[in-house]
Amino acid sequence: MAEFGETETLSPLRIGVAGLGNVGATLVRILQKDGAELNKKLGRQLQVTAVAARSRSRDRGIDISGVEWFDDPVALAKSDSIDLFVELIGGEDGPAFAAVKSALEIGRPVVTANKALLAKHGVTLAKLAEESGAQLGFEAAVAGGIPVIKTLREGLGSARIAKVFGIMNGTCNYILTRMGNEGISFADCLKDAQALGYAEADPTFDVEGFDTAHKLSILATLCFGYEIAPDKMRVEGISRITQHDIQVAADLGYKIKLLGIAERTENGIEQRVHPTFVPKGSAIAGVDGVMNAVALETDHVHELLLAGPGAGGPPTASSVLSDILDIARGTRVPPLGVPSDELLPYREAPSRAHEGGFYIRLSAKDVPGALAAITTRMGEKAISIDSVIQRSDLAAKAVAPDGTPARTVVMITQKTMESSVRDALAQIAADGFIVGEPQLIRIEML
Repeated sequence: MAEFGETETLSPLRIGVAGLGNVGATLVRILQKDGAELNKKLGRQLQVTAVAARSRSRDRGIDISGVEWFDDPVALAKSDSIDLFVELIGGEDGPAFAAVKSALEIGRPVVTANKALLAKHGVTLAKLAEESGAQLGFEAAVAGGIPVIKTLREGLGSARIAKVFGIMNGTCNYILTRMGNEGISFADCLKDAQALGYAEADPTFDVEGFDTAHKLSILATLCFGYEIAPDKMRVEGISRITQHDIQVAADLGYKIKLLGIAERTENGIEQRVHPTFVPKGSAIAGVDGVMNAVALETDHVHELLLAGPGAGGPPTASSVLSDILDIARGTRVPPLGVPSDELLPYREAPSRAHEGGFYIRLSAKDVPGALAAITTRMGEKAISIDSVIQRSDLAAKAVAPDGTPARTVVMITQKTMESSVRDALAQIAADGFIVGEPQLIRIEML
């Protein structure tokens, strides 16, 4: 019997990296810098032997002079010069999908940080990995440096998860945090986020909630054992959040966060992404800046909160490295938590009354009877109004097409159906008593 500490001498694990952007270059740098330390932990060398990227001449701050170069990531994925393929290209289709698919088909393990790819093709890729005996790691695809995938696949034992929710996009969290702390507009915060590299030149994918939706759909599959379904949820972003919303939320004891929420119900799975009023004293409200957090509600450990940096080179590369280490150790788990043929067809839960109520902001025409007409329409849909707020210091300037001035009115509802609120607001708009589109935000009692 081997003594503790004795290890079999293993051949080096040869790694091919496709994509040498911020994350890819950081990963190569870490592997080169910490190679000796990682060798001590594993008893095996980790060597980047080949790479693929768009430009050979770009200075990435790493030495790849002795590394084989591929112009085509698919050729790299198939090459006999590597044992493991790392995909950091991005995109749900194109070369990223083709390369990952090619590697898995020949039984080559894959590590990816590509949430869009997994949201669209995750079940297909998991099935390929299982059929060929290859491992598929994607810790870095959700919440950057937070080990939420490993926690869900390996760390909770038989715990049954009832709900998963969290802040999964650092760009949105940075913008909302600064709007709350500094009283500046969404547009100004977005410009700063772009200047700092937190937001892309075209920020739509982040600020309109689609990035969070992709991540949430992956988490929901791991939590509940249903097929990935990113298109089966309501998705709203933060681009319509104003200082009025931020300040009224603060006065009422809330912060606004963009949350992704998935919950198991008796009738299926509920998934949604939207701006949310969360109580200031809740753990999720304290997650600010570019940080991310994922909360799990389970029957064994009740509520578990995982928080940390959700984006950027070092945190994301660290999660990629953690998957590489697992593969080097021979760790094997089904990519999506259970074998892909055991995943249930996605079943969307029907709408139900929202316990926390809703925040509604609208610009009402400043004419006699307008407010009474608005509340009457609410009553017709059995919506109980908890409070009505009018603050002249926060009133948005609005004028109806007929020249009638408008004033900002905020209403807080009691428990009700979102569909009822939207139907009532549509009728109010048709009545001609409001100017522009109303703002509707859920209140979560977390």
